[in-house]
Amino acid sequence: MVLEGNNQKQADFLSRMLAEVNPQKVHDLHMIMPSVGRSEHLDIFEKGIARKLDFSFSGTQSLRISQLLEDGMLEIGAIHTYIELYSRLYVDLAPNVALIAGYKADRKGNLYTGPSTEDTPALVEAAAFHDGIVIAQVNELVDDECDLPRVDIPGSWIDYVVVADKPFFIEPLFTRDPRLIKQEHILMAMMAIKGIYAEHQVQSLNHGIGFNTAAIELLLPTWANSSVCAAKSVNTGR
Repeated sequence: MVLEGNNQKQADFLSRMLAEVNPQKVHDLHMIMPSVGRSEHLDIFEKGIARKLDFSFSGTQSLRISQLLEDGMLEIGAIHTYIELYSRLYVDLAPNVALIAGYKADRKGNLYTGPSTEDTPALVEAAAFHDGIVIAQVNELVDDECDLPRVDIPGSWIDYVVVADKPFFIEPLFTRDPRLIKQEHILMAMMAIKGIYAEHQVQSLNHGIGFNTAAIELLLPTWANSSVCAAKSVNTGR
C-alpha cells in the first residue's frame, strides 16, 4: 500500500482512517511512504496494522522510527531516494492500493489536484496500471467534469472518492514569505554563514529550497555582507 505524503502535501484523512481500522482484520501491511511526517503514519505500526516500511524521508518522525525498530514493531525494506522509490513503484514495489489526495473530484472520479499535484500522478498510475485500487480523498465533490478547473487524473484511474472532513494538510515548506521564517531559522542561517561560508570562503553555492535556506538568502545581502563575508553567487535551486 502506498500512502501519499511528501514534503508538503499529505493524504491525512485517509492516513487517519487507516489508523482506525481493526488490526485483527487488517494487519502486517507493507507500507510505501515517500515521506513519514505525521504521527498516524507510525501509529499503524504500533497497532500492528502495518509491519514493513519503504520510505525516502522521515523528518520529525525519525526518532520514533528508531524506537519502533528497536522495539521490533517495524521493519524497514529500504530507505530510498525519491526518484528510486517512485521508479520501483513500477517494478518490484508495485502497490495494490494507493491512498492519495486532491482538491476536487467529479462524480465520475475525474480528479483535480490543483497547485499541489506533487507526486500524485506517479502514485496513481503505479497502482491503476497494476490492477490496484486507488482511493482519493478530496476537499470537494462536484457534479460534472465541467465544474472542475481541469482534469489532472482521469476517473478511469480512480476507484473510490472520499470527501474528507477537512482540507488535506499542506505545509508550505517552499514558501519565501519572510513572515513565516522563525527565530530558529535565523539562528541556523547565521551559524551556517559564520561557520561554513565565511570559514571556507564560499563563493558559489546551491541552496535548494525551504525556510532555512530562505533565511540564509535574507541574511546574505544584509548581515552577512556587512559583518562576515562579501559577495556570493547564490543559486536557490528553484
